[in-house]
Amino acid sequence: MTRIAFVASEIGPARDALCELSERYGNVPLEEAEVIVALGGDGLMLQTLHGTMHLDVPVYGMNRGTVGFMMNGFDAENLLERLAEAEETVIHPLHMTAETPDGKLHEALAINEVSLLRAGPQAAKLKITVAGRVRMEELVCDGALLSTPAGSTAYNYSAHGPILPIGSDVLALTAIAPFRPRRWRGALLPMNATVRFDVLEADKRPVRADADSRPVQSVVAVEIRSEPHVRRRLLFDPGHGLEERLIREQFI
Repeated sequence: MTRIAFVASEIGPARDALCELSERYGNVPLEEAEVIVALGGDGLMLQTLHGTMHLDVPVYGMNRGTVGFMMNGFDAENLLERLAEAEETVIHPLHMTAETPDGKLHEALAINEVSLLRAGPQAAKLKITVAGRVRMEELVCDGALLSTPAGSTAYNYSAHGPILPIGSDVLALTAIAPFRPRRWRGALLPMNATVRFDVLEADKRPVRADADSRPVQSVVAVEIRSEPHVRRRLLFDPGHGLEERLIREQFI
């Protein structure tokens, strides 16, 4: 891989790395690249994955941000060798269709998760339907989310949801601060399941939907399914891929 497109976040270390690496290896337009190298943190990685959905090009991240869970370590040396030896992980996003009170449908893809969050002072009330069958008539909560394996260590984990192995064909449905049922901790669902949330008392208890932090305000219903026809290719240094990171995270 010699045709590299570099992208970087706006923070100083990322911009400095962009200048250094572009001078060393060149920097081609995204449409001409064999590989995209993202310089920043996990936010920049998600931004890059969303912004290049139309390109079947692998993305190799180097951490110039904070956590960098989806990134490799930064080193300006031997980049071509690292790219040649990198291991590929393919992930599939979630597809969200959110309905607002005016009847409009808003669609978006999410690499990590789709979340529903209360947008007012009162708790949300959600009805949950899985594969056409109502599974919970009323969940009173601050919100709920559906997470992919790749996103299971992000918001899902912060909400006490399970970490999912990267190769597992399951999604994590996790409640956010549930009040009723008080002890409900969520569910593991098949990857091909369609999950629907209906917002109860939507006027009194407004809810917004987020697909990887891309918000739709005041939703009345949200339907989520996996999108197997869209794939995003991530590259990791050998022995440091998502599978290893997800396992390691459970022993910290």
